[in-house]
Amino acid sequence: MMKKRTVGISDMSVYIPTARVSLDSILQRRATEDPSFERRLRRAIESTNQVAVRFTRRWQDPVTLAAQAGRELLSRTDVAPTVRYFGVGTESSVDMSKPIAAYAHGALQRSGIPLPRELSTFQVQHACAGGTIAMMSVAGMLQAVGRDNERGLVICSDVARYQTPSTAEITQGAGAVAMLIEENPRLLEIDLSTIGLASSDEDDFFRPLPSITARVKGRYSVDCYNEALDTAFRDHAERRGMTTADVLNQTDLFVVHVPFHKMAVTGMTRLVEHHLGADPTEAHEFLNSHHFDEGIEAIRHIGNIYSGSAYMSLMFALWRRYKVEGANIVGRRVMIASYGSGNTMSVISATVASDAPAVLAEWDLDRVLEAGADASVEAYREFVAKEEYTWDTGPVSDGHEVERGEFFLRSIRDDGYREYDFLAP
Repeated sequence: MMKKRTVGISDMSVYIPTARVSLDSILQRRATEDPSFERRLRRAIESTNQVAVRFTRRWQDPVTLAAQAGRELLSRTDVAPTVRYFGVGTESSVDMSKPIAAYAHGALQRSGIPLPRELSTFQVQHACAGGTIAMMSVAGMLQAVGRDNERGLVICSDVARYQTPSTAEITQGAGAVAMLIEENPRLLEIDLSTIGLASSDEDDFFRPLPSITARVKGRYSVDCYNEALDTAFRDHAERRGMTTADVLNQTDLFVVHVPFHKMAVTGMTRLVEHHLGADPTEAHEFLNSHHFDEGIEAIRHIGNIYSGSAYMSLMFALWRRYKVEGANIVGRRVMIASYGSGNTMSVISATVASDAPAVLAEWDLDRVLEAGADASVEAYREFVAKEEYTWDTGPVSDGHEVERGEFFLRSIRDDGYREYDFLAP
């Protein structure tokens, strides 16, 4: 039997819009509008452990976010002409037919990135799990039928929006994560054969047409997340031929989907308690010893970026460990748990590849947090103003508000088609 090719992630990039609003600012505004709501909202902020939300301006959307992350990734190397598969995972698409990947493909080409025409562009939707499913699909295609020197580009791109005012408002966010998928990966080797799965038809979180804001049942959604994690984790352990306790003890880094900081902590604590027979203190010490918080701290200052949430956490976890361990990070075992409401969960085993230190040395994730700038109340009000797809047609931006090197939505034609541009450096 022919040995299967090793596939995985060779490099990653993250793009987060700079517009930021603190939760203190949101609290003050909502308290002024409705004093009776202040206590409820304050309690919600404390229960999530969140600090701020990043959001898009009118000329930004999931297409521009995806193109931005993709351009940063592909500009580092000369591999763009070898991309065979281009998938985008999202739950906030801008078109009911044309995928974000198709729009971004054209935008990247027009910006000077030499992506070929001979590739497949597609989109995967399953709440926050779309990017993971796209990544597994591309990796599987490369492993099964890929030729030498063929690669995949997978981008997770979303704008998380909720009805306002509400307690869910404080877990909004926006951003994109791009991943280069290839054979003999430089960063992470992924074991496709032992992926643990769980799916169930639930109404914990959904977005009915034509709404652009999600509907969520908070407590029930947390329960669905925890139950799906447990089921997929058990399935993963069984496929590895190991006990669940051994899987936990032999894993060096844990990465999970992070709707908000405290939900990730609670979910992993519960898993450790259950499968290691630990009490809360022991579970907390276990996660601390595995540096769990290093991957999820950034979410507190950015918010939920839906499909990219787990992968932004993966980037921060790897980067912060590299800064401490250097070359010793090679061979570390990573568990990635990706959840999508509605619902599905995948638990993936990965190993840090031999070239990872060279890849991680090129990253600078501090700039992601440092780039945030407090936006005006008017800008945030504009972001939350619409709750349905009732887009105004006509010009959106002539680029004068846009930073050099950024993509922007230039106009929406009378027939609803979206036109994008790039402001060259």
